[in-house]
Amino acid sequence: MLKLFRYFKKKDVGLVLISICFTALCVYADLTIPDYMSDITRLIETSGTEMSDILSIGGKMLAYALLSMASSIVVCICASTLSSDFSARLRDMLFKKVQSFSMNEIGHFSTSSLITRSTNDVTQIQMFIVLGLQMLIRAPIMAVWAVFKIVGQAWQWTLATGITIVLVLAAVIIILQFAVPKFKIMQKLTDRLNTVTRENLTGLRVVRAYNAEGYQENKFEKANADLTDANLYAQHAMAFLMPSIMSSINGLMLVIYWIGASVIESAALGSKISLFSDMVVFSQYAIQAIMSFLMLVMIFMILPRASVAAQRINEVLDTPLTIQNGTEKDGMADKEGEIVFDHVSFRYPGGQDDVLHDISFTAKKGTTTAIIGATGSGKSTLINLIPRFYDTSEGTVTVDGRNVRDYDECALRNRIGYISQSAILFTGTVSSNVGFGDNGREPASEEEIKDAVETAQASEFVEKMDGTYDAYIAQLGGNLSGGQKQRLSIARAIARKPEILIFDDSFSALDYKTDSILRKELDEKCSDTTRIIVAQRIGTIRNADQILVLEDGKLAGMGTHEELMSSCSVYQQIALSQLSKEELA
Repeated sequence: MLKLFRYFKKKDVGLVLISICFTALCVYADLTIPDYMSDITRLIETSGTEMSDILSIGGKMLAYALLSMASSIVVCICASTLSSDFSARLRDMLFKKVQSFSMNEIGHFSTSSLITRSTNDVTQIQMFIVLGLQMLIRAPIMAVWAVFKIVGQAWQWTLATGITIVLVLAAVIIILQFAVPKFKIMQKLTDRLNTVTRENLTGLRVVRAYNAEGYQENKFEKANADLTDANLYAQHAMAFLMPSIMSSINGLMLVIYWIGASVIESAALGSKISLFSDMVVFSQYAIQAIMSFLMLVMIFMILPRASVAAQRINEVLDTPLTIQNGTEKDGMADKEGEIVFDHVSFRYPGGQDDVLHDISFTAKKGTTTAIIGATGSGKSTLINLIPRFYDTSEGTVTVDGRNVRDYDECALRNRIGYISQSAILFTGTVSSNVGFGDNGREPASEEEIKDAVETAQASEFVEKMDGTYDAYIAQLGGNLSGGQKQRLSIARAIARKPEILIFDDSFSALDYKTDSILRKELDEKCSDTTRIIVAQRIGTIRNADQILVLEDGKLAGMGTHEELMSSCSVYQQIALSQLSKEELA
């Protein structure tokens, strides 16, 4: 928890100091009021007392009560301001940290867990700060001050109060022994519940297609029941806390008055009034002391979850980045658009075997390089090395004559138009999706967006949506078909006007006619752009300038379609599985 507070700014520290000062002022006012109660009690029992004397003391009591109220308001304002600002800053830091993660770090945390850490965990910290500034600071000050006021009074009262405090602390410790372990696992159970919910919502079509609603409901009920059981166990344990403390307070009051009655009865007549007054004051101080421990208990109730939340937040913020950003922004002018793989091998973190083995090839500017191979042969992994989603284990990848490790990541990716294997669209409009991102230049104009959509063969269905490019796109493109999403993803890459276009099996949802027309448009309008195409269809890649054939992460063949048909058995098998010999001829 303390480690997380290193992100406090000077303003935050100032708010804490102000809270401490006004908390001390509030405690001073609260503990001064019983002294005036003692004076009023004494005046009432004294003959010849004027009403003006009582009203004067009553006015002072009112003044201190108002001072206590005003001080509490200031502390509440400081607590709410600090907690809101700090939690907003934490969410911002978490979001930016995740944005800087490579695929290695993303794989370490689940998506649902990252969402929970940015929302539920930060909320736990916010609650702790709010209650902490109001109670955690106030409780020890009040406890020490109240005990100091008590010491020196009748030893019987002091002993009774001390025993009560010990009993209260014992009850708190015993109850927390049962509750704290459950509080600590509740955050992980919340992760699990969010994971199940997210998977169900994301895969709702599949769930319904396979009539798996019952299975998903059982899965959710299990996760929900585990979280509920842990919560109930912790809350049931904590349920004994408040009755125990209130019983201790009421019991202490009875003991104080019982002892007071005995002491007053045996005292001389002249000191009875003074002892009665002391008893009234002592009872108020004793209550204040016990209540201070009650406030600490309330903090202890949320501290375990807040501590776990802080640990989980720190885990994200302190995660070292495996891919360090470079500084170079420019490549070599005579190598523009050129991609070179030089004896590249790659192994996933924690993996025992290389996924790619000694891959070498060169893609010249304006050429089309296709990559084909069986599922799991390493095609997507290979192209993910170009925009540095991963770094090579061995060998180098160069773009524009410069090692991709040396590039500033923004400068490198501004050169690339990337179309992922799964078409990803964002909530918004056609224009906002096609003109998405920062390409290092002026944002794509309306005309450039329209031209990119036409090139991607998407203008026909876009104009049918509502006749404009402001047509609504649902989350993840939920209101579009697979082919429509792919074409808009391709349009988004084209609109960047990049040096390099990377297609990660991005034609799979297109019919053969649309596929053929789109590739012809790319040949005409992106003739100076280097194209890297991962595909499963021979028809999509047979006209490529060079084709790489991958088998188990190794380069099984490289050349044109005709060359591979005569020299590469792996390519021949793939080709003959899709087309007849006559069609291939």
